[in-house]
Amino acid sequence: MNSIKKQLGSRIKEIRKHRGITQEQLAEMVGIGTSNISYIETGKFAPSIENFEKIVNALNVEPYELYMFNPIKSIDEMKKEIKTAIEDENVLNLIYKFYLAIKH
Repeated sequence: MNSIKKQLGSRIKEIRKHRGITQEQLAEMVGIGTSNISYIETGKFAPSIENFEKIVNALNVEPYELYMFNPIKSIDEMKKEIKTAIEDENVLNLIYKFYLAIKH
């Protein structure tokens, strides 16, 4: 199992890339060196509370989102995964009930 530092760093990197922000840009926004961003993203360092808050603001996310360790997927990847999942009748029934609950 990966350490939380590594998972947090990986998540920061994932969101940073998804937002089209370079390590250099994030470092400037946070007010730390690029090498420190690299160390955070590889899990060598954990950000201080102050820098964590600055990273949250720079990436325009809620703090809890940095601890959502499942990767961001493209729309096509999500569609493919859902199409595969709905082949299971139980999953299809559950998805349909959820759909009915939110469609109005």
